[in-house]
Amino acid sequence: MYKLLKREGRAKRGEFHTVHGVIETPVFMNVGTVAAIKGAVSTQDLQGLKTQVELSNTYHLHVRPGDKLIKELGGLHKFMVWDKPILTDSGGFQVFSLAKLRKIKEEGVYFNSHIDGHKIFMGPEESMQIQSNLGSTIAMAFDECPSSVAERSYVEDSVARTTRWLARCKAEMKRLNSLPDTINKQQMLFGINQGAIYEDIRIDHAKRISEMDLDGYAIGGLAVGETHEEMYRILDAVVPHLPLEKPTYLMGAGTPANILEGVERGVDFFDCVYPTRNGRHGHLYTNQGKINLFNQKYEKDMRPIEEGCQCPTCQHYSRAYIRHLLKAKEMLGMRLCVLHNLYFYNTMMEEIRNALDEGRFAAYKAEKLYGMSQMGRL
Repeated sequence: MYKLLKREGRAKRGEFHTVHGVIETPVFMNVGTVAAIKGAVSTQDLQGLKTQVELSNTYHLHVRPGDKLIKELGGLHKFMVWDKPILTDSGGFQVFSLAKLRKIKEEGVYFNSHIDGHKIFMGPEESMQIQSNLGSTIAMAFDECPSSVAERSYVEDSVARTTRWLARCKAEMKRLNSLPDTINKQQMLFGINQGAIYEDIRIDHAKRISEMDLDGYAIGGLAVGETHEEMYRILDAVVPHLPLEKPTYLMGAGTPANILEGVERGVDFFDCVYPTRNGRHGHLYTNQGKINLFNQKYEKDMRPIEEGCQCPTCQHYSRAYIRHLLKAKEMLGMRLCVLHNLYFYNTMMEEIRNALDEGRFAAYKAEKLYGMSQMGRL
C-alpha cells in the first residue's frame, strides 16, 4: 500500500508498505543483479549504507543458479540473507539486450542463454513463476523494451502486446499467490509503461495500464540511448497519466541529476548500476562532482574521498591508499569505492526526502546540481 505524505509541485514524498517493511520514497534501489552487489559488498554492508531496497534480476537468477533451487532453499531473502524489500526485474529487458538470437511471439520469447546457448522460452506466466519462486517483495511485469529509435508501427504493435502480456502477468500472479507452497503470498506486481519516445503512444499506454489497478507503475524503455532531454520530455508527458496514489518507478536511469529531475517530475523509485559500476573503475561521486582516483594528482592525497562523508570508506581510508589498491588491482580498492558511492546515493535520497518533508526540494535540487557541477565531468 502506498501512502502519499506530501507534494511539492509534482514531486512526491511517500511511504510504500510491503510484507518486508516500509519503503520511504523517493528511494534508490541498490542493484544486485545475481543476488549480490558487484564489488564484494555484503548484505550486512548494505544495512549500514542506508539501503532500503535491493534489486535482483529474474533472467540471470533463472539461468544461474536456477529459481527452483532458490525456492527449495527458502527463497531469495533467505538465500542472500536480506530481510528488507527486494524488487525483481522481470527479465524482459535482458531477453532483448542479451539474446543475439530471439523470436518474439504472442505466447512469449524464444531465445538462447547468454551463458551456454541452451534454448529458453520466457513469457508472462514463466516470468511470474520464476519471480514467485524467488519470493521477491515486488515482481515486475514481463514486457518488451523496444529500441528508442524503433519505427512507430513497430512500437505500436510492441506496446499492444506488452499490454496483453500484462493482463496475463496479473492473472498468473493472482493464481500463484493463492497456492499453498508459495513463499510470498503478498507478492506485489508493477506494470511497465512503454512507447519509446512517442508521447502519444506512451500516454495511451499509461491510461490503459492505470485501469488495471496494479501495485505500482514503472516507466521502462528510457535511459537506453535517447538524450536526457528526451527522457525528461517523456516523463513530463507520461507521469501525470499514471495513478498519483501508486508508486512510479523510472527504470535504469540513475545519474544524480537524472534522479533529481525525476523526483521533480513525480518519480518515487529509481535504480541504476552507475554507483557500483563507476565505483569499480575508481570513479567516485561527491557533492562537488565526480572524481577519478586513477588521476595522478591523487597519488599523495591523504584526504578521504569526501571531507565530512560518514561512509565506512571515508571514515578510515585516504584517496592515496585507495588509488594504490586500484592500481594494484586489489579487490579491496573496488569494494571501498562501491561502498562510498552507494552511501552517497542513499544519503542523497535521504536528503531529498528531508527536503520534501520541509517543503524546500526546489532549493535543495538547485543547490545540489550547482555543487556537483563545480568539478567538471570525467
